[in-house]
Amino acid sequence: MIRILILCLAVVSNVYLLATPLSRLWESTPAKEWTEAFPVGNSRMGAMIFGGIDTERLQLNEETFWSGRPYNNNNPSGREHLNEIRNLIFQGNVGDAENLIAQHYMTSQHGMRYLTLGSACFDFKYPAGNVSDYSRELDIDNALSSVSYNIDDVTYHREVIAPIGSDVIIMRLNADKKGALNFTLGYDAPENSVIKVSGYSMTVKIPGMEHEGIEPGLTAVCGLNLISDGKIKGNKNSLTVSNATEATVYISAATNFVNYHDISGNAEKSVSRAIKQAKKIGYDYMKQSHLEKYHKLYDRVKLNLSSSHNNDKLETHKRIASFNNDYDPSLVALLFQYGRYLLISSSQPGGQPANLQGIWNDSMYAPWDSKYTININAEMNYWPAEVTNLSECHEPLFDMIKDLSETGAETARTLYGADGWVAHHNTDLWRICGPVDFAAFGMWPNGGAWLATHLWEHYRYTGDINFLRKYYPVIKGTADFYLSHLTPHPTEKYLVTSPSMSPEHGYNGSFITAGCTMDNQLAFDALNNTLSAAKLLGEQDDYCDRLKSTINRLAPMRVGRYGQLQEWMEDADDPKDDHRHVSHLYGLYPGNQISPYTTPLAFKGAETSLKQRGDMATGWSIGWKLNLWARLLDGNHADRIIRNMITLLSYDPEKGGDPENGRLYANMFDAHPPFQIDGNFGFTAGVAEMLMQSHDGCVHLLPALPDTWLEGSIKGLKSRGNFEIDMNWQQGQLYEATIKSNIGGTIRIRSYVPLSGDGLKVAKGNCPNELLFSTPIEDAVVSTETKNCYPELKRVYEYDLQTVKGETYLLKRL
Repeated sequence: MIRILILCLAVVSNVYLLATPLSRLWESTPAKEWTEAFPVGNSRMGAMIFGGIDTERLQLNEETFWSGRPYNNNNPSGREHLNEIRNLIFQGNVGDAENLIAQHYMTSQHGMRYLTLGSACFDFKYPAGNVSDYSRELDIDNALSSVSYNIDDVTYHREVIAPIGSDVIIMRLNADKKGALNFTLGYDAPENSVIKVSGYSMTVKIPGMEHEGIEPGLTAVCGLNLISDGKIKGNKNSLTVSNATEATVYISAATNFVNYHDISGNAEKSVSRAIKQAKKIGYDYMKQSHLEKYHKLYDRVKLNLSSSHNNDKLETHKRIASFNNDYDPSLVALLFQYGRYLLISSSQPGGQPANLQGIWNDSMYAPWDSKYTININAEMNYWPAEVTNLSECHEPLFDMIKDLSETGAETARTLYGADGWVAHHNTDLWRICGPVDFAAFGMWPNGGAWLATHLWEHYRYTGDINFLRKYYPVIKGTADFYLSHLTPHPTEKYLVTSPSMSPEHGYNGSFITAGCTMDNQLAFDALNNTLSAAKLLGEQDDYCDRLKSTINRLAPMRVGRYGQLQEWMEDADDPKDDHRHVSHLYGLYPGNQISPYTTPLAFKGAETSLKQRGDMATGWSIGWKLNLWARLLDGNHADRIIRNMITLLSYDPEKGGDPENGRLYANMFDAHPPFQIDGNFGFTAGVAEMLMQSHDGCVHLLPALPDTWLEGSIKGLKSRGNFEIDMNWQQGQLYEATIKSNIGGTIRIRSYVPLSGDGLKVAKGNCPNELLFSTPIEDAVVSTETKNCYPELKRVYEYDLQTVKGETYLLKRL
């Protein structure tokens, strides 16, 4: 019976493998650098696989292994000096204001560090012979990594999976000649770790780290267990396998972390339980379960960008290196799906959200501590979640936002004497909400408001009223903060945030300011989203009236003397400035406040600003610019940004690439440089935005298709209103679209070509679907020096289609 079951599982597994053309990264040599290794993960754990021949290395991470312990970084003296700081800012003494912020708002804690577990290391013993037919690959269609090669007519094969929904990573090793597999399994552990071997198991206990005066509270435990048909011998710090044909290594890790204020967990018990359960299920069934769970998510979206290239025969780093000389649309499609693979692998329900490096980090001192930078980067990680049909992967971020609404309420009271909750520009596993780093970067009280927009947008994509009801207090908390924190500007008629800054950017020698454009945009979203939710949930009229009154006192966007959308209330932008942050364009993307159809002046100003900032930037900034050019409906310019992203960063002359301007590593990780995963996620979201948009009252089909994508198809993109969109196009124009309605309601379609379909009617008036409808806002205030700057737009056709839940509708080009 067992033999029959295993055979059936193998057959089904092969069906999965053969169901679609393989999307893969592959190389003909082992990885030398960490950024050449291939990542696998299941949110709880991650591994980087080097694919060596004589030796193999699996560098490991566990999502809760951070330095420090529960703490906060709220400085109570800040509140006493708030009015003094504001007065200095309004008087133009921003230097003195910044000094007071540094003294009374900052602390010595700037966030804890995400840590590594070290590496599982394999030392192989072979008979003398030449190595041939080497290949290592990451199969992103099936979320598994494999290595194969031949020595002395023996083929050796290894594959690694991180089964979705489990707490283990598993490696299967085999040789096609009986008894030819011989290796030693050891562990390269961080300093002061303790390694113990018992029977067929190895346990590594890794101490936590002190950081910035916060004592360690976490200890990580990594367990490894071997099963083999060969002989297994336990040594002091290693396990040896000899005369085997097959071996399986089960790896699990855990810490004593329970939540941001509880570290009473039992890591050893968690690891033992996870390995015992995985072994009981067995590798074949674990793999099959993994495939089923992964395909349930990954297969929802399929992108085909027609290409004449025979790309499967070219190594991945060579494909990247040659991209700008030999444009290959299928590599764009691969990088798009790679972003979805990374999100599935690093963010699953019940886990921690993807941090600055997802879950993959090989250092005890990661760049920027691999924290959650919430003035763009953490939010960017989740831009693809809804539109590429991975709503479940969004859940860890929602959980963190709920935590932050609790810790941030104390921060709001302590630092500002304000209601609601606030978070600044960075947080960590312990959910700190006070400012970090230094005054010029840290004094930005808008991180919580930006994060909360993800809750409202999830509702717009799903229509899940129960979700909205559950998270309404969190959304409302951001509005309550602004209601109590906004202060009248002494010379303008508006309410402004003060002190604040436009993230990581300034003018006239200082960053500290009041009422910059991004602050106004975020305050509008916090207040307006809360107002919309309050109406849906029957909130009291007097509270809604207060929200409306405050919204009406926010400053509108302004166009400055160079035709740019102003970053600050003062017309201070430098048209030669190419700063990586384009924070004042938040209202264009990911916000919904700027549209060529409702705010054409702001739209044109945003385009001018983006041109002035240039097309080259750090990796994550390129990811943002890709989305911005898609929202500007300029597919060819978006394609130019894609070319800047798909440039190999390599310091090895033999590999080619650009050591200064490269923005992808050989394993397709985004290069800031160094590695930040947000650029990967921004890229995936940007490609989706080029193909479909649904932010301004319509579902716009193929809004920013570049000339290089003449033919192609996309399946399963998700729009606001909970519609799933399939499209194919020919000669650069939409040919056919299929719309699946998951909850019913009216969908308004916008297209550059006229369409036909049952039930399709010419659109009139405002969109009747509240999930698609975008609240009109005041267009940009135009300076006297600025001439007419209305954008030139293609002709569009707009239709309404009344849909029924569960039904599918076919539209065709006339």
